[in-house]
Amino acid sequence: MNKVYLDMTKRTNCLAICIEDTEIIKSGTTVYHMDSNDKNETYQQYADEYDIHFIFDDNIPNLSFYTVPQVDVFATDSEGGLIGSVGSMTDLQSDLPICYINKNKECFLIATSGKEFLETINNWKNNIKPYNEVIFYESKLEAEKELSFIDI
Repeated sequence: MNKVYLDMTKRTNCLAICIEDTEIIKSGTTVYHMDSNDKNETYQQYADEYDIHFIFDDNIPNLSFYTVPQVDVFATDSEGGLIGSVGSMTDLQSDLPICYINKNKECFLIATSGKEFLETINNWKNNIKPYNEVIFYESKLEAEKELSFIDI
């Protein structure tokens, strides 16, 4: 089976693409952010108790790398790390793995699904494991030197 890569960094919509005998891999580092008007005590509690700072549109981090597969960052921690969903847009009800990327661009698995992440959130930093499924590039241009991308 062939593999092609789809850049998700400029997409604002969800789409489905099928190509016979081809695996399409969503790629790029994206940010899932919420409206700052949605901030409330619950989100503050996650920050205070678990060091998980969900991202709101008044404080979107600037990301300086490109990932394959896609990592959709939805939170940060106090050490400059990022928390994100691997492989698609963030949906904590899905079976997407949740990863942690530290400031040295090392990737760790927090949970195998959003559900597991929410169930183990109280000690997530103690349960992380090295996760080699995410490849880091400096940019999409660098990734294009090694991978075949499709344009839509």
